[in-house]
Amino acid sequence: MRLRLEDLHLAQSGRTVLEHIEGSFEAGTITALVGANGAGKSTLIQAIMGELKPIAGKVECDVPKERRAWLPQQLALDLTFPMSVEELIMTGTWPSHGALLGYCGPHYRKAREVMARLGISHLAHRPLGELSGGQRQRALLGRTLMQEAELLLLDEPFANVDIETVEVLTEVLRDMAAKGTTIIVVLHDLEQLTRLADCVLVLAGGHGQWTTPQAILERHHGGAPRHHHAPILPLDLQNLPS
Repeated sequence: MRLRLEDLHLAQSGRTVLEHIEGSFEAGTITALVGANGAGKSTLIQAIMGELKPIAGKVECDVPKERRAWLPQQLALDLTFPMSVEELIMTGTWPSHGALLGYCGPHYRKAREVMARLGISHLAHRPLGELSGGQRQRALLGRTLMQEAELLLLDEPFANVDIETVEVLTEVLRDMAAKGTTIIVVLHDLEQLTRLADCVLVLAGGHGQWTTPQAILERHHGGAPRHHHAPILPLDLQNLPS
């Protein structure tokens, strides 16, 4: 067990957002976190990352904080800050190495390996503000690879990126999971969910329910082909197959 939620109750600004959230996240699994806007996805992520204290229940995580990585939506990235792709990726060493100690040869070699893996070696010295959405998303994921994250949370990583980047990110995430990383990813696209996730935690009405990608696919489209793109519509937990 890499991460466990035990009767978790969470609040924001004095208002209860989620209650009675239960479940475990095993090493090497990819869990899709789905729900409408305001369902509590960001609140749950904050609790998992240790940034929000529960009002009841607890989050048990055996991953040290320096190995927990959060990849936010690209809108959270300050594109005016003068930083190159290589510099962004190198910041992945900060949680374990520190931000003031500088980098050494092995750090630079690893960064080159990470950029090659993501197909962005030619962008190493390109400022972030000059990148496409797909290129920025690859660089952001490169930072988590540099961090050697054991627990990785991602917020809509496929939003506003090109098809090639979707394929690259999907392959890298599946490879990370195969090597033991626990991944929790906020998704809104049905096709991406069925391709990527092993299990699904649906948040609605302040509660959560575990289900499978196939169950959601059957509910929405009666078993429609997996290549069919569609948004994950608001779900009724009482009628959701498990």
